[in-house]
Amino acid sequence: MSLVIIIPALNEAHNIGNTLGPLQAMRARGVRVIVVDGGSIDATATLAAPMADLVMPSAKGRSIQMNAGASASTDDWLLFLHADSVLPPDADLHIATAIAGGKCWGRFDIRITGSHFMFAVISWFMNHRSRLTGIATGDQGLFMTRRAYEAVDGFPVQSLMEDVEMCKRLKGAHMAGPALLAERITTSGRRWQQYGVWRTILLMWRLRFQYWRGTPAAELHAAYYGK
Repeated sequence: MSLVIIIPALNEAHNIGNTLGPLQAMRARGVRVIVVDGGSIDATATLAAPMADLVMPSAKGRSIQMNAGASASTDDWLLFLHADSVLPPDADLHIATAIAGGKCWGRFDIRITGSHFMFAVISWFMNHRSRLTGIATGDQGLFMTRRAYEAVDGFPVQSLMEDVEMCKRLKGAHMAGPALLAERITTSGRRWQQYGVWRTILLMWRLRFQYWRGTPAAELHAAYYGK
């Protein structure tokens, strides 16, 4: 198995070292790391270069950047990781176990870092909602075979909910259900802390409901980012 970890990044100088540092042991085991920079104006690319196999420029947009990283690689398995998230130290070995079990895509459980007591509750609900629905978020570290990725033509080029749509397409392609790995990926609670925990929870519920009702991703993006 050859695995590549693809990290879309934009102005993540404060986080990229924490994300890439734990991946170095996996690189020693043959895992490749690609950072796809969407036009950062800080030191993201410079800081990432010594800890990645490739740092490449791309047009801005998470789905665009992830697809660009996938196109720049030839590996059999693709793992898409947010730039403020940290994988379990043996993530590659857990993915290999999932492969041996016949899975072609999956995700990790999540733990949100931060001091607010609700982060543990939010994490619990995210993990259990994912187990019930088979839908994961990008925060949970989506991974898949290249064949599965190509079968659904990669990530949809949309400005929000690309992770949800990707899972829906993978499920719709009649593939085996996702590997729901209990090992935890940790991700930053910075958005909740910046905009308010309860406000962000209610906003995300509303956006998910609107997306389910068919609201275009561009409208949801404007609501999410206040633009």
